[in-house]
Amino acid sequence: MISENASSVPAPHAALTSRTRWVVPAAVTLLLAVLYAQLALTALGHSMSVDEGNHIYSGYMSWTRFDFGLNPEHPPLVKLLATLPLLNMPLKVTPPGNTFYKLDAYEGGRQLLLDNDKEKILFRARMSAAVLTVLLALLIFLTAQEMFGTGAGFLALTLAIFDPNLLAHGALVTTDVGVSCFLVASIYAFYRYVKAPSPFRLALVGLAAGLAWASKHSGILVFLMLGVLALTECVRWLAGRRITERRAWKEPVKLAGAFAGIVLIAAFVLWAFYGFRYQARASGSEMHPALTEMLKQIGPGEARVVSTLADWKLLPQSYLFGAVDVSSVAEYYHCFILGNIYTHGVWFYFPVVMLIKCTEGLLALMLLALVAVVVNRLWVRRELLFLAVPAAIYLAIAMNAHLCTGVRHIMPVYAFLWPLAGGVAWTLVGKRRQWAYVLVALAALHIVSSLATFPSHIAYANSLWGGPDNTHRLLTDSNADWGQQLVAVKRYLQARKVEHCWFAYIAEGETAANAWGVPCKSLPNLDFMITAEVVPEVIDGPVLISADELSGYLTGPGPLNPYGDFQKLRPSANIEGGVLVYDGQFSVPRLSALTRRFRLRDQITKDPQFALTESRAIVALDPENAESWLMLGQALKANGQKAEALNAFQKALAVAESVQPAFQAGQIPLIRQEIDGSPTGTH
Repeated sequence: MISENASSVPAPHAALTSRTRWVVPAAVTLLLAVLYAQLALTALGHSMSVDEGNHIYSGYMSWTRFDFGLNPEHPPLVKLLATLPLLNMPLKVTPPGNTFYKLDAYEGGRQLLLDNDKEKILFRARMSAAVLTVLLALLIFLTAQEMFGTGAGFLALTLAIFDPNLLAHGALVTTDVGVSCFLVASIYAFYRYVKAPSPFRLALVGLAAGLAWASKHSGILVFLMLGVLALTECVRWLAGRRITERRAWKEPVKLAGAFAGIVLIAAFVLWAFYGFRYQARASGSEMHPALTEMLKQIGPGEARVVSTLADWKLLPQSYLFGAVDVSSVAEYYHCFILGNIYTHGVWFYFPVVMLIKCTEGLLALMLLALVAVVVNRLWVRRELLFLAVPAAIYLAIAMNAHLCTGVRHIMPVYAFLWPLAGGVAWTLVGKRRQWAYVLVALAALHIVSSLATFPSHIAYANSLWGGPDNTHRLLTDSNADWGQQLVAVKRYLQARKVEHCWFAYIAEGETAANAWGVPCKSLPNLDFMITAEVVPEVIDGPVLISADELSGYLTGPGPLNPYGDFQKLRPSANIEGGVLVYDGQFSVPRLSALTRRFRLRDQITKDPQFALTESRAIVALDPENAESWLMLGQALKANGQKAEALNAFQKALAVAESVQPAFQAGQIPLIRQEIDGSPTGTH
């Protein structure tokens, strides 16, 4: 392979004597211990976030029942690691219901935590998953150290262990940090392989790539990253030779063979995590719905590829189900960014999220690194390519994926930016020592900004955007509110001796606020539509509202958001950046109408007279929602008042087409069906 000029890459320990070589590993160990301590405190201080229950349950069932069919949206590696410490616990476990696989996972996860010691389960699983966070930090140090020198390694490690985004998600049972860890491991291993090829180093690349593949579906991008980097190596080799030379293509052919070997090793590793079994469910159980039904949710081209892989059993069935799920899920999400709601994802989402959620120090270091690369023409260096190319690939594909569900989805981008920014910045110190003062100042700013938010890093935003208390006005989901604040909510209510309150909690469907000691009555959960009772038209506070519920991204903006009126009010408190508290008495007609509509759905044909009275009240409370008029029409129709029903259906259509029509479009087919079915119906 191509060798670099020895002087272009600093020796990692050039400045260290044999007597002081212990200083580097000791300092790295100390910093990693600081990271793990921060993660432990974060894990203890947060309730279960939205996705953790289903990950824990599906991981546990994979161990105990050899079942990989529960929420196959994510491959099993991280889930298996996280739930390993639970195997010696005497747990009460509800078996899956063999219905919709994802519903089984969420319901099973909810019951697993409610029926057992939830705090112990969460802490054990989180700290087991956090091992990958520590491994990622170590790999970042080793990568930056080997590429740019020991000083660069420490700068990159400092950026990582005090980054609020890594701290926010590094102690959660999710897959984002895990895939970041093994993507970095793959690229670092490949970097070492091209510098000094050997079968052992090639095997390490394949192993790391397989672990990335088995961590998250986006881990498959490791092959695109490695392929592009292999092409850059070929270009570098051929640049100094004539193509007609006999041995000109020797190294490119070797790299092509190495790449094929990496893919084969990685595929073996992936299959190993599924027990080398194609079927997702054990004991012959079937997946519900079947793969043929799932394929209808994606494009015909993608469907043909997945169908072919399934027919030939080239990849595990569970993995294929997850690939289809990941491909289709973006179509069902609205996008909330900078206070605006879009029906689908927008390309600029993740760049804006990074501007908001990077610390001021990291932003400055990245800008400094960019200028240094341009001015000093460093872009041709192998080290920069091996860090910049994977980050650019991952970010570009994320921008095109139409997902708006949190900075955690681009954690691999951060994982490459930390050593990149640290390494390039450190080269400036090598050119002029005065740069060291700048780097120390920016690193200190990075650390202070992170510590100021501890331990509530999920809602982090830098001061340029108003800090964590303002994040909910700019972003939603795991950027601000992922349902993890129940410990803090309970503490807040106890300190104020509050026993009667209302709570709109985004994660009520995955867990239960009451189970965590929160005494409030439930307001509608707009994701799962869970509420204990019909909400009256006027309620007395305190009213607590999750930032996700408040934003309206689940329903639509303006009059479609039943919590929209609270956006105009100043909250009494902001709990961990994700739960807003309002004191006083509040008129909530849209909330009342929402809960009445939910109750009425099964009553229209059972009790037509009650349905008619109730639907008229619902229209009076919420006339700008097409479903209100649709239900009135259905109630009139059930009472034999066909002409009045047709008028109501036509009104429903007019509302759907005029009041935030992009967000009410789903009602239009139902309304037109009712109009077409009326004796005098026409549109």
